[in-house]
Formats: sequence, structure tokens, C-alpha cells
Amino acid sequence: MARTIFYLFVLITSTIYAQNDEQAQVKSAVDTFFEGFHKGDTTLMKSVMMDKILLQTAYKNKEGKDILVTDNPEKLINAIANRPDDQKWDERLLDYSIQVDGNMANAWTPYEFWFNGAFSHCGVNSFQFFKDGDQWKIIYLIDTRRKANCK
Repeated sequence: MARTIFYLFVLITSTIYAQNDEQAQVKSAVDTFFEGFHKGDTTLMKSVMMDKILLQTAYKNKEGKDILVTDNPEKLINAIANRPDDQKWDERLLDYSIQVDGNMANAWTPYEFWFNGAFSHCGVNSFQFFKDGDQWKIIYLIDTRRKANCK
């Protein structure tokens, strides 16, 4: 009986450790994406992105209508690569909620966006990941944006 309990304990502990390790790897991929974003290093950003990803933004327009915009990821990459030196984009992640199931993961990251030191907007990023070999890669990114109710 003691041996069974021991093996059960080892199995549960190793499963929890493996899940936490995968979550840490997903968090690291998010952090790498934003390190590249802040530095203007699109090569670093692309290192955690699949070749073809879906990029969307959801927000309410001035009339209060819900809007969903699908963008070409190259538009984001080009904007970052060509960002003027006098512009500072600072996306501050406030939290991470990460879920993993096999080779699929999701990261939910509330954020504040600051432009040249001034608050611009807030929202949430929702990343979908696929584990490509031994590396987590972004396959889908949707974010929300709003100027009110940020705290």
C-alpha cells in the first residue's frame, strides 16, 4: 500500500511539474515576442511566431459598435521595423493566465499600452500557441483595446 501511494505521489508531482514547465515555456515565448516588440527586433519576434498567423483586434468604435479587424501580420512587423526613433511603444503586461493541453496552449495577458510615456489604452491579448517540435509558436493573436475601465 505504501509503495502504491509513493508511486501515485511521484506521478502526480511529475505531472504538475511538467505542466508548470510547459506554462513557463509559453510565458517565455510571450516575453520573447514583447522583448522584440519593445526593441524593434522583428527577427526576435518572428522566432516565436509561425510563418502564417492570424492577427485580429476587437474594440468598440466611437458609436459603440463592436468592431473586429483582421490584419496582415506583416503590417505589424513592418510597423515595428520602421518605427521612428522618437517613438517609444511600451506594452506593459499586467498578468499571465496560461493553459496548456498537449501541443496547444493559450496565454491571456491583460496590458496597458503607453506611447512616449503617456497612457494610450488598455486591453487583453489572447495568444494561441502550437508546440512546433520543442518550441511554442504563436499561431493566433487577438487583442482588445479600450481607453476606459482600465483598472
